[in-house]
Amino acid sequence: MLVAAGACQTCRVDDRRQRLSEARLYLVCDARPDAFLHAVLEGGVDIVQLRVKHGAEAEILAAAARFKRICAEHGALFLLNDSPELAVQADADGVHLGQDDTPVLRARETVGPERLVGLSTHTEQQVLGANGADYIGVGPVHQTPTKPGRPPVGLELVRFAAHSARVPFFAIGGIDADNIEPVRDAGASRVAVVRALTEAADPKRSARALRGALQARTRVGAA
Repeated sequence: MLVAAGACQTCRVDDRRQRLSEARLYLVCDARPDAFLHAVLEGGVDIVQLRVKHGAEAEILAAAARFKRICAEHGALFLLNDSPELAVQADADGVHLGQDDTPVLRARETVGPERLVGLSTHTEQQVLGANGADYIGVGPVHQTPTKPGRPPVGLELVRFAAHSARVPFFAIGGIDADNIEPVRDAGASRVAVVRALTEAADPKRSARALRGALQARTRVGAA
């Protein structure tokens, strides 16, 4: 039984990392309604990160249970922001950390080897120093109200990550259907978005447009 249990854990680890490697579109949002989640997931979102900065623990866990269920229905990964402890309680697929949050290696001790750990990066040094993270966010590419006071890094850091990142990276920060092409052409095959979907009149259609723009780069590269 111990061998079987260990094998099962290995399968979960491999499955999550395989799905991460195949992911292209990552949504960061607060506790949105079910209909919104179904729409963006049907539109092509691969990963959803629940980001509730100031909610009570019970409120976050209640939303997490809902997000986890809906993501599972669509075969998407579900991550929780900031708290490794809550990620374990919510049985999330992983946790995403900022530079000022719990260090990656300490978070790994909490969430275990089977869950994903992501890290936001804003400089070349942080991109190279993301030891222990399964993926990184690179940005903000453009100025964004979701990160007040954080200066945009522009496309140069995206180009650097495309050549130097040791793990999958998602360009993030003010990216939408109108400006995704330069980000894609700078080397980003994956993007994370917030307002491009949370403020969209038609979230499903907007998700499809973003996904299509990313796949266009894959087709060009394959040609």
